[in-house]
Amino acid sequence: MNDTVSIGSSPRRIRQNNIVAALQTIYGHRRLSRADLARKLGMNRSSSGEIVAELTESGLVQESEENSKQRSEQSRAGRPGIMLELVPDAAFFAGLELGVEHISAVVVDLSADVRACRRLAFQAQSSTVEEAVARGVELLMNAMSKEMVERCRGLGISAPAHIRPEGIVTLAPIIGWREVPLREIGRSAFPAEVPISVENDANAFAIGDSYRRGISGVTLFLLMETGVGGGIMIDGKLFRGGHGLAGEIGHTLVPGSGGQKFEQLIGREVLIRQYREATGRTDVDLQDFLTDVRDRVPDAVNIAEMWSRHLAYALLQACRLLDPIRIVLGGSVASLYPMVAARVAVHMAEGQNIPFPTPEIVVDDDAEFGSAFGAACMLHQRFLSLENEEFGGEDGALQRSTAT
Repeated sequence: MNDTVSIGSSPRRIRQNNIVAALQTIYGHRRLSRADLARKLGMNRSSSGEIVAELTESGLVQESEENSKQRSEQSRAGRPGIMLELVPDAAFFAGLELGVEHISAVVVDLSADVRACRRLAFQAQSSTVEEAVARGVELLMNAMSKEMVERCRGLGISAPAHIRPEGIVTLAPIIGWREVPLREIGRSAFPAEVPISVENDANAFAIGDSYRRGISGVTLFLLMETGVGGGIMIDGKLFRGGHGLAGEIGHTLVPGSGGQKFEQLIGREVLIRQYREATGRTDVDLQDFLTDVRDRVPDAVNIAEMWSRHLAYALLQACRLLDPIRIVLGGSVASLYPMVAARVAVHMAEGQNIPFPTPEIVVDDDAEFGSAFGAACMLHQRFLSLENEEFGGEDGALQRSTAT
């Protein structure tokens, strides 16, 4: 993660690069000794010490004494090694997911650890964009302390939409938004003046999971809620395709289905509707269905079996196109997968004449908050980069954090 500095770089640019490289390296290793940091940065101890001193003075980095088993075995005596680590409370990053039927909020600290998460039911189709953003910001404010808001260094917003780089929603067919300046609406609603990024919900989910795990290779992410969105990560970088729509498997038409798309066959609403029709109960929700699948209730199991067939077919087509080494499932519907994983595997095997390598298929650790977490991670990643204006001040000094 070290940024290479050219010989012709200005002293200020070199300093910026070194600060960013040091922060990224410490973040990547969680804790690191001064000597190890200098080696990884390719700097001598004196130069590295100056960067560490500046980061310590700014309140972004701190020293912590940690007994190292390896050092003890080598020296068998002496003080514990002095380790460097980020100050978690030095900065916070907020993430919002504006879903079709819910809003999720996540707050992460400078170590990218989740410090708060909230979720509420919300009908986006019957609300304005401004109302959705206002409710999301209200949800965040209820989750954040005054100190968190004061130290907030960015807000990420995700939505089931095609979004242009300038933060404008071009089209969100499932909730009816079109040509919406989502970034500016977020800027007006959020009480702190911070950088704001806007991203497709499935892409944000992909970014968050990859940012946390740091896995290389090709990974396909499916976010399964009312709709089904997809994102593709290649060696830790989001693959957007030619028009920013790569991975949108949910919009693919399914042969023999009467013109239905994948998301109409494996999304949240179809499961709830089918189970209500099968049971004659109008009050059942997704959690009721999942509970009955777990308890092997026949009607629920039959619907889950059909769902596993559709999912297997969708994954099989994606595998032939992308050849991913890993598929990550997120969203509320992903909770069904572990209960039918064996059936999905059987259907995938039946669907190919020539056996192709089968990718690992997993459910995200916190599937329901994955998109909001990814939205927050986008701003965390920005903070630890040369995009952070705090690292490029004209006076050459970092802003002092108010963390205690």
